[in-house]
Amino acid sequence: MVCTQRIGDVLLATPLARSVKAAWPDTQLDFLVLPGTQGVLEGNPDVHQVLAFPQRASLPEKLAQLGKIWRRYDLAFAAIPSDRARIFAWAAARNAVGFTTAEEASWLKRHLLKIAVPFDNLQTHTVTMGLRLVEALGLPTIGQVQTPRVPAENWHQRLEQLGLTGITNYVVIHPNPKFRYKMWDSNKWIALICWLRQQGIEVLLTGSGDPSEAAYVRDIASKVPEGCRCLTGLLSLAETAELLKGARLFVGPDTAVTHLAAATGIPTIALFGPSNPVKWGPWPKDWPASKSPWQFVGSKQQGNVRLMQGPGDCVPCLFEG
Repeated sequence: MVCTQRIGDVLLATPLARSVKAAWPDTQLDFLVLPGTQGVLEGNPDVHQVLAFPQRASLPEKLAQLGKIWRRYDLAFAAIPSDRARIFAWAAARNAVGFTTAEEASWLKRHLLKIAVPFDNLQTHTVTMGLRLVEALGLPTIGQVQTPRVPAENWHQRLEQLGLTGITNYVVIHPNPKFRYKMWDSNKWIALICWLRQQGIEVLLTGSGDPSEAAYVRDIASKVPEGCRCLTGLLSLAETAELLKGARLFVGPDTAVTHLAAATGIPTIALFGPSNPVKWGPWPKDWPASKSPWQFVGSKQQGNVRLMQGPGDCVPCLFEG
């Protein structure tokens, strides 16, 4: 499974892996991803090994990457429609399955992919799109997003280390997305957190260890008179998933952790602005593989997920920034 993209892309490729593993249980299934994204596959029972190849590499390093996987596999999937993913899939196996778009030259189909699936970037959800690669092989599809996991005893130890043992009445909020154009107003986050605290609910703030993100989240936490717990930079993706499983509610913008929350099955509120929800809306737990959950415009509840979209006529504009 080649998914050399962001954390959310890798997470939403797990139904593809689940479907293949269910059809061929004796298969050794490996992922090839970018460094920093492999944590979203931690503890995934369908995955045997994760390879992480840096995106920026010299020519000798790129050749070494190709040599490491050269024809080691019987079958390879390019789970995203990029030249990089197709080349890796072609190098890994004689039988490569992947996406092509209408604008791409036919030589890509002839020389890189054994089976080419037309890619829809607008009207098909990312999970549904990935599962079309499985359908192209005549296999049944399973629309189950697999969250990373931590062994129970290890997680209990981490709860003790974090001072969270015994806390059960809590909401998780992830205020900061990867990109600024997906952000919500910090004053609105503060108002929401204050209201939750006034209801007697603990609020746990999550975030990465990136200095600017950590500073943003800590600033929000510092402005809540009732107090809240800031866990930014303290949790791995797998630990974040474990934390989410025990939460009463999750609230977050269009970001990978929101997809994690939706996949755990807890009530999830996803705040969407410019992004296309048909393609990127969080996939509700146990949602049918063949059915896309979201429409292009409008807030909606689907399964355990409430997607809230801005009321402006321009929403979603699909512009990045």
